[in-house]
Amino acid sequence: MLDFQLAHARARDAVHAPLDEAKLAADLSGLGVPVISLTSAAADRQTYLMRPDLGRRLNAAADAALTPHRGDYDVAFVIADGLSARAVERHAAPVLSRAVPALRADGCKIAPLVIVRHGRVAAGDAVATALAARCVAVLIGERPGLSAPDSMGAYLTWQPNGQTSDAERNCISNIRPDGVGYDTAAFKLTHLLRAMRARKLSGVALKDDSERFPDRLLPDR
Repeated sequence: MLDFQLAHARARDAVHAPLDEAKLAADLSGLGVPVISLTSAAADRQTYLMRPDLGRRLNAAADAALTPHRGDYDVAFVIADGLSARAVERHAAPVLSRAVPALRADGCKIAPLVIVRHGRVAAGDAVATALAARCVAVLIGERPGLSAPDSMGAYLTWQPNGQTSDAERNCISNIRPDGVGYDTAAFKLTHLLRAMRARKLSGVALKDDSERFPDRLLPDR
């Protein structure tokens, strides 16, 4: 019973904990890609939890922040706190530090990294549209479970827009050292993005066959 109560308390804390945006931006700055910080249409954490629809939209100031960076990009990475800010604070930078160099080696044009406070997955669609990115990869804190209050998910979409449905997204779930490790997550992420660029589709139409290449997986550190 005590173990259950502790796990439940950690899950509740993870849901309500605020995003340390400055630390996350500092951790991401070492990747050599500009970092932009935005907020969704949910003004505070309580509103975000009670109004999922507001977390899917950006606030009025977002366009002014994104428009100067509009370009011709292959992929935009969006990092959103979701339901566990702790998850992206811990895991986003380690995964991107592996994925970004691999994608650059392929000649992939990467948009500025965008942090969205109080953001849900669909907020990435608006970011990609504003930046003119063909793909978006949203790294987001997943709903905490009793065994994992800091699990991160990655949602990948080809040509996202305001009408994009969840069926058009690919997902990598449970990214954390005790789940899908950083090296494996980065490999799956880059593999799916390469497939999207080559086949120009995503979601249920694109099967994740990365498990066919176990020899290319590096040991997680």
